[in-house]
Amino acid sequence: MTKSSNSSQSSFLFSLDDYEGEIICGVDEAGRGPLAGPVMAAAVILDPANPIQGLRDSKKLSEAQRDALAIEIKTHALAWAVAESSEKEIDDLNILQATMLAMRRAVEALKVTPSLALIDGNRCPVMAVRSEAIVKGDDKVQAISAASILAKTARDQALAKLHIEYPEYAFDQHKGYPTVLHLARLKEFGVTPVHRKSYAPVKALLNGDVL
Repeated sequence: MTKSSNSSQSSFLFSLDDYEGEIICGVDEAGRGPLAGPVMAAAVILDPANPIQGLRDSKKLSEAQRDALAIEIKTHALAWAVAESSEKEIDDLNILQATMLAMRRAVEALKVTPSLALIDGNRCPVMAVRSEAIVKGDDKVQAISAASILAKTARDQALAKLHIEYPEYAFDQHKGYPTVLHLARLKEFGVTPVHRKSYAPVKALLNGDVL
């Protein structure tokens, strides 16, 4: 399928001209790399009559920008949904399959049924809605950018709650990623129920190995 530039999406490299008539939802995830907490996914159907300025890959936005855009997305999108897969599901299924499950849940939770889901990355979840994978789609397709922002803000909110429950682990600082601080706190305080026990550093501690 040929992709061309679109002046209405000046900062995006992907054209939706080939998808005329489709009800498109963008889908993205957040939290595949961390050692703790759920993996989150979001699905968004944008409203062409209510464009949102400033959408881009959530990793290229500040926390304040993401929070402000999340409010706009939830206010102006035709439909949006956020879903997750738990730490246990990640350990039982593996992170790829748990991510696919969270994405499917997000799409299925939309109040408007899309005819096509554009998925960030190179794989699509198995689901009833037709889907297409877009590599680096979070910086190419506005609906995927919006999903990226909602997934990231939801994931950060989940880690803020974990920080309240486990303040000694400093989840508010490292967001569960395997930073020096996080590994030090893991070594000092041990593994919690919200840590992903299939991930190497956590598994090593459980096996009595030294980090």
